[in-house]
Amino acid sequence: MTVEQAQTFSADDYSLASLQSKKGSTTVSVCIPARNEESTIAAIVDSVIAHFGPHVDEKQPLVDEVLVIDDRSTDETAARATSAGARVISVNSVLPQAGVGSGKGNVLWKSVAACTGDIIVWVDADLRSFTPSYILGLLGPLLNDPQVALVKGFYERPEQNGSGGGRTTELMARPLLSTFFPELGSIHQPLSGEYASRRSILEQVPFSQGYGVEVGLLIDVARLVGVHRIAQVDLGVRIHRNRPLKALSPQAMEVLHAVLRRADSVNTDGLGRSLIRPDGPPVAVHTDERPSLLSTPGYRQTGGA
Repeated sequence: MTVEQAQTFSADDYSLASLQSKKGSTTVSVCIPARNEESTIAAIVDSVIAHFGPHVDEKQPLVDEVLVIDDRSTDETAARATSAGARVISVNSVLPQAGVGSGKGNVLWKSVAACTGDIIVWVDADLRSFTPSYILGLLGPLLNDPQVALVKGFYERPEQNGSGGGRTTELMARPLLSTFFPELGSIHQPLSGEYASRRSILEQVPFSQGYGVEVGLLIDVARLVGVHRIAQVDLGVRIHRNRPLKALSPQAMEVLHAVLRRADSVNTDGLGRSLIRPDGPPVAVHTDERPSLLSTPGYRQTGGA
């Protein structure tokens, strides 16, 4: 039996001119979830606008909107993003009737509601390796092939100060996917924060509120449209703020919950919702989920609908 696999590309396969010629009336939003990222946010926003904004080609800009959704930052993140030219929205101001929520996935869910694009590209705000090729690579498969529903970035992640990236992927996400969803085993980096999808797809699926959001979306989109409609793109090198091992445990637990919730053979009633350590108080993890936007009251009144 033939097993479906995700299509694989390289960011070098795409140019600005070629994607502009394919874009047509499709609108594109680049959404950047951010919390206390004042040291990196302005450079990312500035690069996206400088290379793909309306001043590059007023008639056919590749990117129609750069949205920074600020997750209760206490530093200069919002001010610096605004100065760089982004539209900045507080997470609390989006769908307030749905409740405040918390966690990265909550911010991504609200960014879909807040933005205006037909295609949504997400990039993390702590990137120190961001280049325009990230945007070209993530948009390329979607603009070239209307059947592609989701594009995941993958990259080389060099060590910094002896600490490498991808630890949660290798120790948690990959074993879980291999156990419960082996059809997704061809995905290089299922937890990558750089990816893109169509609004029409994202509106239909739930969002895990915490760091399980990426793997949850991957599973749900594959179930919705098939693995063959998922693409992955080599974006080169990714450098960001690596977290100490102890800080990864809550994230790994959130990934665990997201996968088990979607595994048909597992009863998730009564699963623990706190990470317990012998040397400190329990740490609450974000395991709740946001429902599909299409089922969320008030969504049609937001800027993205």
